[in-house]
Amino acid sequence: MSQPIGAEQRVVSVPEGLAGERVDAAMARMFGVSRTRAAALIADGHVHVDGEVAGKSDRVHAGSMLEATLPAVADPLEVKPELVEGIRIIHDDESIVVLDKPVGIAVHPSPGWSGPTVVGHLAAAGFRIATGGASERQGIVQRLDVGTSGVMVICKSEHAYSVLKNAFRQRTVDKVYHTLVQGHPDPLSGTIDAPIGRHPKADYKFAVMADGRHSVTHYETLEAHRFASLLEVHLETGRTHQIRVHMAALKHPCLGDLTYGADPTLAQRVGLQRQWLHAVRLGFEHPDSGEYVEYESPYPDDLAHALEVIRDSH
Repeated sequence: MSQPIGAEQRVVSVPEGLAGERVDAAMARMFGVSRTRAAALIADGHVHVDGEVAGKSDRVHAGSMLEATLPAVADPLEVKPELVEGIRIIHDDESIVVLDKPVGIAVHPSPGWSGPTVVGHLAAAGFRIATGGASERQGIVQRLDVGTSGVMVICKSEHAYSVLKNAFRQRTVDKVYHTLVQGHPDPLSGTIDAPIGRHPKADYKFAVMADGRHSVTHYETLEAHRFASLLEVHLETGRTHQIRVHMAALKHPCLGDLTYGADPTLAQRVGLQRQWLHAVRLGFEHPDSGEYVEYESPYPDDLAHALEVIRDSH
C-alpha cells in the first residue's frame, strides 16, 4: 500500500518566465500541482509570497520567494478494500476472475475518483490479484468506463496477466458490446476507422482527431425502432470512450450519453442516467489451458427498461 504523502515545506524563487503570472498558475507550474489544488492551498493560507499570505489572483514577480506548505494528503491511487454491492462473479479459477461490473464503479483508483472500485472489491473479498503493472492497476488487462456496465476479466496469476495483456494488445480478444444509439446508422452495419485523441477543449472527453490513436469499431444493427437502434459492436482497438466517440462522430450518439451530444429529453423519457452501453460478451483463449472461453452478461435493469420503452414507442 502507498503511504500518505507527508506535509512538505517548499520554497522557490520565481523565474523570469513566470513573472506576472497569478500565484495559483505559478504554483501549478513550479510545484506540479493542479490549479484547483493550488487555489485550495492559497485559500487555506498555506502559501506566502515574500513572507506575505498570498491571494490566488495576486501576481508574482521575478525573484519573489514563493513559499508553500503542502499538507499531508491521502494517496488518491491507494486501493481501499471495500465490498461493492452489485458486482457479480461470473467465473473464478486459479488464473482469472471474470465479473459483471455494475454502472457507477471504476475499475481501479485514479486521481479525481474517490468512489468504489473493482480492485477494492476484490481485495476486500479476499481475491489474490496479479501484481503486474502499477500497484493500483494490479491484474488489470482491460477497463470499462465508470458509466459502462458489463463483463470484464482480471488476472490472478502473473502468467495469466502476461498472456492476456498480450492477447488484448494483439487484438485476439473478442470484445462485444451492445449499445442503443439515437436514430438509424446508415449503412445499417459497417466499420468506423477514425483516430481518437483527447478533446482539444475539454480534457474529460475524447474526439475524432487527425493526430489521434488508430481506432477501429465494427457495428451491426440488431433492432431498428422509431427513435433508436440497438447495435452489436465489436471493438478491434480499445481506446478510452471509443464506442461513444465513434457513434457521436456518426451523429448517432449512445442514448443517454449527454457528454457526447445525446438528447437529454429522450434520455429522461426512457429513464436513463447514463449512456446505454453494455459489455455483453468477452471471449479469449484461457491463459492456462489455451481453450477458447466465452463469458456473457445480461442487460442490467436500467438498460433493459430503457430498451423496452424504445421498443414500445410508436
